[in-house]
Amino acid sequence: CSPLQDSDDIEDVSLFDADDDLSRRSKKSKIRHPVASFFHLFFRVSAIVVYLLCELLTSSFIACMVTIILLLSCDFWAVKNVTGRLMVGLRWWNQVDDDGRSHWVFEARKVPAQGSKASSEAEARIFWLGLITCPMIWVIFAFSALFSFKVKWLAVVVMGVVLQGANLYGYIRCKVGSRKNLTSMATNYLGKQFLRQ
Repeated sequence: CSPLQDSDDIEDVSLFDADDDLSRRSKKSKIRHPVASFFHLFFRVSAIVVYLLCELLTSSFIACMVTIILLLSCDFWAVKNVTGRLMVGLRWWNQVDDDGRSHWVFEARKVPAQGSKASSEAEARIFWLGLITCPMIWVIFAFSALFSFKVKWLAVVVMGVVLQGANLYGYIRCKVGSRKNLTSMATNYLGKQFLRQ
């Protein structure tokens, strides 16, 4: 290339700022709903921390129980109604028809035609990590309360397992579809494993 080129062939490129701007934009685009991501984990982790530190902070069992159940209830509502829709595009609910029969509805957001994702991978990881890990912790607390004969705490722990387990079950059903799809997926997976061997 000669040192004298047309101005049409030359492109202005910032050597130092371009990488910083690109990395800042990609970091911002990773978590599109920071408030929802925060509250998805806040109520869950707060309930666990209050459960662990409750006997150290106060001697009132009733105050601890009410605080934990309020945090678990706020978590259940926030995850079911807000964070599931925003972070991963899934939702579930119960609908009663005109005959009085109850129907459970499990929905997943349709993938856009352009192929662009409506939710980011970072948000999906945060959502599923919080959704799976916390109920497992409450199950450990349940066994701990049962084997240490802390019967009064068992009711609180069962509430944690039930509320967080219900959200986990609902979102797994949304993700994999109906029971027929779940059993066919398991059959297909086992069939593929059998054929590989």
